[in-house]
Amino acid sequence: MRTINTEEIENCVYRLARKAGLTLTDACRTALEKAEKAEIGAAKFALSALLENERTAKREQMPVCQDTGMSVILLEIGQEVFLEGKPLSHAVNEGVKSAYRDGLFRKSICDPLTRANTADNTPAHLHTEIVPGDKIAVTYLPKGFGSENMSRLYMLTPAEGKSGIVNAIVETVKRAGSRPCPPVYVGVGIGGAFDSCAYLAKKALTREVGSKNPREDVAELEREALQKINALGIGAQGFGGKVTAIGVSCEIAPTHIAGLPVAVNIQCHCVRCEKEVL
Repeated sequence: MRTINTEEIENCVYRLARKAGLTLTDACRTALEKAEKAEIGAAKFALSALLENERTAKREQMPVCQDTGMSVILLEIGQEVFLEGKPLSHAVNEGVKSAYRDGLFRKSICDPLTRANTADNTPAHLHTEIVPGDKIAVTYLPKGFGSENMSRLYMLTPAEGKSGIVNAIVETVKRAGSRPCPPVYVGVGIGGAFDSCAYLAKKALTREVGSKNPREDVAELEREALQKINALGIGAQGFGGKVTAIGVSCEIAPTHIAGLPVAVNIQCHCVRCEKEVL
């Protein structure tokens, strides 16, 4: 049994939030650079501007996007870990509060009815999983809502099968058009139930852009969906072009014999995700 004080998690969340707010992931940057080389005209100009924006943000230590996002945090907690100190959710939220204060990040979280801002970007959206081992894997994903608002959940029939899944993914991106600041990164959850399917889609967005699912049939769904999305011609920032999405990542779970849930979680071109193991 290993003891970890939740203050360590608080400090880790702080570090990851500060870093994620300022920079794209390496894989995202590489994908945008590849797209910029492939495009011409307005789409090429838009991608060049996005890349220059990221370089400026890193150099000036400023947020890479004005929407500094809702703090989505995934914790994989080893079952041989004993947590001591303040309650876990409190520690996570304290890390977020401090990071958004010190980083001068926009605070975007509010009451859904009164719209009163909480003024510190909390509460964070926290997911926990118990896994084997004596470590804690912390993943921090700041999620902007220009893209989040374009996400959809489908309750398909089993008869719709693989083609229905691909159609749902492509339809979501087509309906979104330019609104989520493409080229987008698409996270997809397949299976589970109404709620867990959406979590799978969110978790898919924490995978490296360009990675593929280890199951070949799922990886084939990713390839087919990406090909069809890029055939839409929406392009960078909606200017048209070859690259509407820089990646599609699917996560899968067993489901009921009568259902085929599919959740499509859209991420904008600004893929920010940082990870650390304690």
